[in-house]
Amino acid sequence: MSVHDAAPPADEVAVDPATGRPAGRAQALVLLFSSCLSVLGAVLLAPVLPRIQDAFAGTAGVETLTPVVLTAPALVIGLTAVIAGRIVDRVGRKRLLVGSLVAYAFCGTAPLWLDSLQLIVASRVLVGLTEAAIMTCCTTLLADYFSGPARERYFGLQVVFTTVSATVFFGVGGALGAQDWRTPFWLYAVSLPLAALAARYVWQPAPRLARSRRLPRLPWAQLAVPVAVTLVGGLVFYVLIVELSFTLDTIGVESTGAIGAISAIGSLGTAVGAFSFGRVARLGPAVTVPAAFALSGVGLVALGVADTVPAVVVAAVVTGLGNGLLLPSLLTWALGPLSFEQRGRGTGVWTSAVFLGQFVCPLVVLALSGALGGLTAALVVLGVVSVLAAVAVRLARPARPVEPVGPVAH
Repeated sequence: MSVHDAAPPADEVAVDPATGRPAGRAQALVLLFSSCLSVLGAVLLAPVLPRIQDAFAGTAGVETLTPVVLTAPALVIGLTAVIAGRIVDRVGRKRLLVGSLVAYAFCGTAPLWLDSLQLIVASRVLVGLTEAAIMTCCTTLLADYFSGPARERYFGLQVVFTTVSATVFFGVGGALGAQDWRTPFWLYAVSLPLAALAARYVWQPAPRLARSRRLPRLPWAQLAVPVAVTLVGGLVFYVLIVELSFTLDTIGVESTGAIGAISAIGSLGTAVGAFSFGRVARLGPAVTVPAAFALSGVGLVALGVADTVPAVVVAAVVTGLGNGLLLPSLLTWALGPLSFEQRGRGTGVWTSAVFLGQFVCPLVVLALSGALGGLTAALVVLGVVSVLAAVAVRLARPARPVEPVGPVAH
């Protein structure tokens, strides 16, 4: 399970072939804001799902199809990010990113004029395809453009941006949906200005590989375990997001305002945890990954047994702190041994694991709740699983990520 130490080869910083300058804040901000689009697809429509179901009440299977409008993109990302990663390594990062941002706007706004629930679901599948490409490109480019502490800081900020945007998008979706269930879909057009900014500020950090050149194989001996652990991490990460409102309901909190406020506090904990990653990343994944799993696990156990609002709030904050550390720690561990030509595919595999974990999370919680007699027991079990994952990774002592040879500097 461990990643063996290797002497890090000389690192090269990617530079803009047109100017000779390294990447800076402008490139990072475009990539960080573009990373938020996957969250937009996941939470924007949650408040209007009942109205979508009412609008298509005469459609066969409407009870099944309506939730798929929300969950389809996550499943598609989980199934196709690996393919997107291969395309990233083969044809280049920038071209795929800009094209996907444009396609995202057209696919995302398609329900504004579609009159069939089946066609709306199909458009959501296409949204998932574009999100897989966008997330893979953004994460890969952050790894290309930056190294060492700067890379770790931006990986943490990626989680901060997506966490804060989730809270914002949830509120915006509810406000826009108050007018009409179709109105929130207009927000998907935000990817068009991002596409223009990407075309202006993002640059391809290395020449495109010739079509005849074979891509170097991924080091599965080093990548398989971090990716497998990431699948568990993706599940753990989304338990708080999916189940916090149900936990509050079980203790008698029915006010949507109160539920939203407590959810925002949990999201703030996640943002704080992610923001702190840049400061603790120097300790290496042998420390940060177990610490993240342990915090999330203890928080989930506390959430499962909490029977008062203050106890739930404390549990949500502790879980959020662990969640904020979890994804950047896992990403740093997974990408550490990869070269430039491997990084897109490695990021795609890692992204697939995260989103498959997201998709199966409510199914696992539902199965455990049914088998163990309620949500409380299910949360405790998942918390224990997270703590055991922390112990297992700590015993394996994964190596600090090395800095592989980067793209050829121009």
